[in-house]
Amino acid sequence: MQDTQNQPDTRGIAIDKVGVKNLRFPLRIRDRDHAEQSTVAVVSLAVDLPHHFKGTHMSRFVEVLHAHGSVLNVADIAGMPQELLQRLHAEKAHVEFKFPYFRRKKAPVTGAEGLLDYGVIFEVNASKEEVDFAVTVEVPVTTLCPCSKAISARGAHNQRGNVTLAVRFTTPVWVEDLIELVEASASSELFSVLKRPDEKAVTETAYDNPVFVEDLVRNVAARLKVHPHITWFKVEAENYESIHNHNAWAVVEGDNRKTADA
Repeated sequence: MQDTQNQPDTRGIAIDKVGVKNLRFPLRIRDRDHAEQSTVAVVSLAVDLPHHFKGTHMSRFVEVLHAHGSVLNVADIAGMPQELLQRLHAEKAHVEFKFPYFRRKKAPVTGAEGLLDYGVIFEVNASKEEVDFAVTVEVPVTTLCPCSKAISARGAHNQRGNVTLAVRFTTPVWVEDLIELVEASASSELFSVLKRPDEKAVTETAYDNPVFVEDLVRNVAARLKVHPHITWFKVEAENYESIHNHNAWAVVEGDNRKTADA
């Protein structure tokens, strides 16, 4: 049969990434307690395309994904870009798995248990010479405004926020460790189940630990700068303001390799 994808293209324009995205696939993740959690990932797979080729072979992306069976693990994901390079004769490959990750958390006073979901992204970019693996976690938190607390005779406004933390590393880090690092940097962590004594404790904890959105990203960055295994990070925080019609937002990016070389 005629292979249209391999026909020449005369426009002289190379494509940075071409492939498939928004493909759902089962994923099995080992957690810090050495148990396994099953989830469903939204997958993107791509390669570069030289200017002289008309198209890529889309079916080969799905074949590489399915070659690992019905359930993938982290090692499968890390090695997948190299498989794409070989199957599609490419110079660069990109793989992204985005999925919900659940943690069972106990309320601070009563110990009532509930599941809280976090967003996780595994992103791998590879060439024939090197592989770049980045992990991103999306962590919901509570923040309380220091200015509101300072100027108010009664109470202070607080809000739920979301922190997106991406890291590169020399030694793999647990998703749970990254989540806890972010939660420790906020006014309070979130819980899915709170009885009245728990709600009182969470409210008072936030009141005792006020942070601006600027404080939040700086707190996370300060912890990451001294982390022995983190080589690069980007932390972004967005507060869904409770008394404004806008969100507060801040970003800090850091490269620990530059610090080590200085």
